[in-house]
Amino acid sequence: MSYFLAIVAAALLGVGFVLQQQVAERAPKGHFLHFRLLVDLVRDRRWLVGLLIMVLGQLLSAWVIGHLVLSAAEPLLAANLLFALLLAWPLSGQRLARSEVAGAVTLIAGVAALSLAREVRSTVIDVGSPANWPFAVIAVAVASYGFAALGRRRSGDLRATLTGASAGLVFGLQDALTRRTVQELDAHQIAGLVTSWSGYALLVAGVISLWLMESAFNAAPLHASLPAITAGEPVAGIAIGIVVFGDTMHTSAGLIAVQAAGLVALITGVILVARGPALTAVRSRGIG
Repeated sequence: MSYFLAIVAAALLGVGFVLQQQVAERAPKGHFLHFRLLVDLVRDRRWLVGLLIMVLGQLLSAWVIGHLVLSAAEPLLAANLLFALLLAWPLSGQRLARSEVAGAVTLIAGVAALSLAREVRSTVIDVGSPANWPFAVIAVAVASYGFAALGRRRSGDLRATLTGASAGLVFGLQDALTRRTVQELDAHQIAGLVTSWSGYALLVAGVISLWLMESAFNAAPLHASLPAITAGEPVAGIAIGIVVFGDTMHTSAGLIAVQAAGLVALITGVILVARGPALTAVRSRGIG
C-alpha cells in the first residue's frame, strides 16, 4: 500500500508543479527570491489549483514518508517528473523525443534499483542518531543558501537550476521533518506534536521550500528548474535518513554498487526527461 500511495503522491506532485510553473514564470522577474512573489501568485486561481494538487500530493507523501524509510520513499516520490512530463506533453504540443523516453526508462530503472537493493539482506552499518539533527539542519541550510546565493548572481536557465537545487535540498529536509512529525503523531497524538519542535520546523521548511521553488519556476521554463529540484530532494532526504534516523547502509560491495548505479540512473533520468522538448516548450501558456 505504501508503494502505491507513493506513486499517487508523485502523480499529484508532478501535475501540481506544471500548473504552478506556468503561472510563476509570468510573475515579475524583479520579485525573484522576494516573498512578494508568493503574494503575486496567490491572486491567480490557476496557481492555487496547482498548489492544492501539490499539497494533496504532499499529504500523501507525508503518510508514505512516515511509514517507509527515506531511502525507499525518496526514489519513488522522484517519479513525479514522469507525471509532469505526461501533462507537459499535450500542453507543449511537442512530440515525445527519444531522449525523453530514454530518460523515463532510466529514471524507472534507477528507482527500481534503489528500491530492490533494500530488499536484499546483507551486513549493514548504522551511523545515525537523533543527536545529529542540528548538524543535518545546518548542513542543508548552508548548502541551500549557497545555491540560492549563486542563483541570485546568475540569470536565465542557470539561475533556475541553482535555485531549484536550493529548493530541492530544503524539500529533502522537509521530508525528514515530516517523518519526525509523523512519528510524534503516532507516539503522542496531537498533544505531543504541539509541544514538539518538529512540527514548527516543518512549517518553516515548507514555506521556505515553496518560496525557493516558485522563484526557480519564475526564473526560466520548467526544464531548467525541475531536474535540480527532483534530484536534490532525494539526495538530501536519503542523507538525513542515514545520519539522523539510522537508516541502514549496506556493506556488501555488490549492493553498494547497485545503489550507487541506481542513484546515478535516477539523476540521469531526471535530467534527460526534463531537458526534452516537452518540458522545454511548456512556458506561460494558459490552461483552458
